[in-house]
Amino acid sequence: MLAQLIALDWGTTSLRAYKLGFGGQVQEQRSLSSGIMQLPKTPRIIAGQACADGFELAFDEACGDWLDAQPDLPVIACGMVGSAQGWCEVAYCDTPANVANLGTSLQTVRSLRGVDVHIVPGVIQRSRLPNVMRGEETQVLGVLQKLPSGAGNDLLIGLPGSHSKWVEVADGCIVHFDTFMTGEVFAVLSEHSILGRTQQRGASFDGEAFDRGVRVALSADGEIGPLSTLFSARSLGLTGELSASAQPDYLSGLLIGHELSALANVQRRRRNSVHLPSIILIGNAQLCARYSRALDACGFARVTMAEQATERGLWQLAVAAGLITTPSSR
Repeated sequence: MLAQLIALDWGTTSLRAYKLGFGGQVQEQRSLSSGIMQLPKTPRIIAGQACADGFELAFDEACGDWLDAQPDLPVIACGMVGSAQGWCEVAYCDTPANVANLGTSLQTVRSLRGVDVHIVPGVIQRSRLPNVMRGEETQVLGVLQKLPSGAGNDLLIGLPGSHSKWVEVADGCIVHFDTFMTGEVFAVLSEHSILGRTQQRGASFDGEAFDRGVRVALSADGEIGPLSTLFSARSLGLTGELSASAQPDYLSGLLIGHELSALANVQRRRRNSVHLPSIILIGNAQLCARYSRALDACGFARVTMAEQATERGLWQLAVAAGLITTPSSR
């Protein structure tokens, strides 16, 4: 069966390529470590020309053979490939953002093969403290495409990661989102602070230590904030109450607990209600499992996982942009 679209999720550290067939079904997929900050450097011949450009090399490695077989396949890409450090900088779209306005705002870069790569803009939320995302908007739109009408009105979409995003939606639009640098802070503290000196990393997940960290963040001790409780990741080790192998998961639970405690407070205040919204998580399964565990402790009772959000989002944006024709778009 012939493919209809090549869809790329091109981030900072990785490049995922999908060959999509009728209705957006995944025919083949690949994952490369060729994110925009670690592009290939070894020159080679592409389309009869010597090439040393990292973006061209990564693009050819990801899907060159697919284009050899079907040279007319349209290509769409989301993520940091559209950033200032990417292949082509694409201006952000303002909130509220949906499939229609993002799909009609794609920017193109012509590859050496003569194929246009259509790049999805990120989303900006303009406020006193502006907020931005690149790539997450596509995943959110992929989730919304599967939801019944009106289901997003009591929903929060979470995308755990280095910079976790929590996205509010209404009427098929991204209307508001918050960013927490939890994952990056965890990495910095573990690798470049005194807390990492006593940690023993690489052990299997310690659920008890993780839960303890979450509980501390939610307790009266945690009310003073993470800058105070973080030191307990060291002091509990010094007093023999937390083993070296348990310290990384304790620190993870502590940071995630503080993130979700703040999120719950913000949601209650914005909604003027003690009621917390349903959660849909998108992302790495192991990290989402940690978040699901902590969300339950924070009082978010309805938590589900989304699958194939990126592929569905890129397919919908390609349809909106007119890159492919479906029966409903004719």
